[in-house]
Amino acid sequence: MLEPSNNNELPPIPGKRYFAIGEVSMLCEVKPHVLRYWEQEFPQLSPVKRRGNRRYYQRQDVIVIRQIRALLYDQGFTIGGARQRLTGEDAKEDATQFKLLVRQMRVELEDVLRVLKS
Repeated sequence: MLEPSNNNELPPIPGKRYFAIGEVSMLCEVKPHVLRYWEQEFPQLSPVKRRGNRRYYQRQDVIVIRQIRALLYDQGFTIGGARQRLTGEDAKEDATQFKLLVRQMRVELEDVLRVLKS
């Protein structure tokens, strides 16, 4: 999972549906040729290709790219290790931890809402 600390140093993702490779490059601070290489190495990345073979990434693709970037650049994983991390048991554990965190935050927000209403 992308750690919040890593997310703070990158620009926020705008509320658009599709992003060109240059925009994704700036949002994730990764050069376009690296993004094209990662498409070959990570099956999770599959941008839509339109006229002239132009790539258009969706918001989910940008999030996955940020996860890959964090694994490779911040946590020191190899390409193979990052691929395993995203598809293996670690990804399932991360998803479970994320779900638990979301549930906990929801309960806390409901408590805050009850306090504000009273």
